Amino acid sequence: MFGLGTPELIVILIIAFLVFGGKKLPEIGAGLGKGIRSFRQGLKEVEESVPGVSEVKEIKEEVEKVKDLGAKA
Repeated sequence: MFGLGTPELIVILIIAFLVFGGKKLPEIGAGLGKGIRSFRQGLKEVEESVPGVSEVKEIKEEVEKVKDLGAKA
């Protein structure tokens, strides 16, 4: 994950705890989760509204299946 290991993430969490405090961190996490969920939903809506995107996905999935069959043979 971006070259961050466990020690780096722990240091980041400790700094965030010191800066924002224990009461504010859950609110920040919830807001971040809602933002990510909204972003994904927006991407999904755009993909569905743009013509041809679903067809490209289906073709890509079929190509992957054929590749898998070729690798098994």
